Order: sequence, then C-alpha cells, then structure tokens
Amino acid sequence: MSQHHVTTAAPAAAPTDDEERDVLSPNCPSRVILSRIGERWTMFVILALSRAGTLRFTELRARVGEVTPKVLTETLRALEADGLVERRAYADSPPRVEYSLTPLGTSLLEPIAAMREWAERHVPEVLASRDRATG
Repeated sequence: MSQHHVTTAAPAAAPTDDEERDVLSPNCPSRVILSRIGERWTMFVILALSRAGTLRFTELRARVGEVTPKVLTETLRALEADGLVERRAYADSPPRVEYSLTPLGTSLLEPIAAMREWAERHVPEVLASRDRATG
C-alpha cells in the first residue's frame, strides 16, 4: 500500500504593523504608490496638468514631449485609477476627453517641487560624475 503525502505551501505570513509602515519591506503598501510616482512619465504629466489646469490628450502629449500615445494612455489610466488624475469625457462630435489633477494629485506638487529643486541644484554634480564614470 503506498502512502501519498500531500504538501501544501504554508500561508504567507500577514505583514506586521512595522512592515506595513516600512517602505523597504516588500509588504509595505506604500511601495505601490512610490512605484507609480517614480514611473518615467508620472511627474511630467502631473506638472503639465498643474500648469494648465485641464488639458486634452493631444495638448498634454505636446507639453510632456517624447511620450508615445500608448505610454501616455497607460500612464493616464494608472493615474486615474490611483485617484490622482480625473478624466472627463464629453459626448461631442468628435468625442472630447479632458484631464485634470484631483485634489489628491495636487497634493503631490509639493514633494515634486522639492525633487525638482534638488535635481536643478545638483545637475552639474551628477553630470560631472557621469562624465568621470564614462571618461
């Protein structure tokens, strides 16, 4: 008579309170948000909308520059799903869609401004370091 052993994977441990608040922990929910903010086009979209208020897709693409329509669409959908951007569709002919920041999206402007200021202040040092690394 053969014996069958059934092995099951142990259930994943629930994250501790510390893990939920530590962005370096894989279980921290804020990692998803930081990942979104760090995506290539997110800051540019948010900055463009902050300056203009409301933009149509083609206007937004022109302001952001160099982004493909597919990638901009994906970025806008993700930002809308996260509650950072509002999409308004109008039943005009041809259809018209406009994008603007939500209050939550607007709340990102302060930290983005700090990152932009840091980048502008330190770009000479970063470029010099790149030159040394490649030269």
